[in-house]
Amino acid sequence: MPAVDARTRPSLRGHLAILRLGHWVKNVFVLPGVVVAASIDRSCLKWDLAGLLVLGLLATGLIASSNYVLNAILDAPFDRFHPVKRLRPVPSGAVSLPLAYAQWIALMLAGAGLGLMISMPFAAVMLALWVMGCVYNVPPLRAKDVPYVDILTEAVNNPLRMLAGWYLTRTPSVPTTSLLISYWMIGCYFMAIKRLAEYRDLGDPARSAAYRKSFAWYTEARLLAAIVFFGSQAMLFFGAFIMRYRLELVLAFPLIAWVMAAYLALAFKPGSAAQEPEKLYREPALMVAVVCSAALMTLLLFVDLPVLHRIFAPTVAP
Repeated sequence: MPAVDARTRPSLRGHLAILRLGHWVKNVFVLPGVVVAASIDRSCLKWDLAGLLVLGLLATGLIASSNYVLNAILDAPFDRFHPVKRLRPVPSGAVSLPLAYAQWIALMLAGAGLGLMISMPFAAVMLALWVMGCVYNVPPLRAKDVPYVDILTEAVNNPLRMLAGWYLTRTPSVPTTSLLISYWMIGCYFMAIKRLAEYRDLGDPARSAAYRKSFAWYTEARLLAAIVFFGSQAMLFFGAFIMRYRLELVLAFPLIAWVMAAYLALAFKPGSAAQEPEKLYREPALMVAVVCSAALMTLLLFVDLPVLHRIFAPTVAP
């Protein structure tokens, strides 16, 4: 493994890099919570919602950056075994660790403070996001080192982001359990694909295990089995949600399947964008599928189609 340049010194650029501002694009997963809440209670569609959305996305981004800083600090010893990640700011020496820990706390306080300006429930979700970052990264828990648990704990940020979007609308109720579980499982599906892409790119089982402890257990077959399991669970619970609350969404299933198939295909590409979701916009086939699926689902949340209720009417009495 090539040595890292010993002359590297802590710099402002290094400290900005560990914020991973490019990853804030993941906060798009907040928006479905807003859309679903608005489809159920349209009284929340007020002029102040735009301001709340900007404030909420900023708060979520700050909490995410706090978690990214902690991840960068604690992953540095392992990143040195990765052919690309060894050049990241912390393992390369471009970050002062005491200042990085101060960043971690300051970002959390700023994000939680903005959350309190919106509502207590929203602030509680922000705190939960931050706590999950600690569970994922900090020993002795360090869930990212445990096979399958690493996928489940990182993907739990998906339903938390949905809750954040829901509470941005200040809707008093909460999303249904089936929808939250489906959102969690689809996050697990994407995360398992990310693991598969990483595993395939590293190529060497010994190096893979040194870089990420869970890779000592994973194989391509086990990761593919996990992908099928999580994808099936996601669609099962999504189906339960739409049959009970929004039958019109059944028309979106083919497009959702298109997105899932396009994303899985990425895992088999060298240097796959599945390893860095913030770069997925460079995959035109996937982006077309995502945009079409999102547009149709949003439309179906607001348009009633009584004919579907006649077609899918229960044939067995409750």
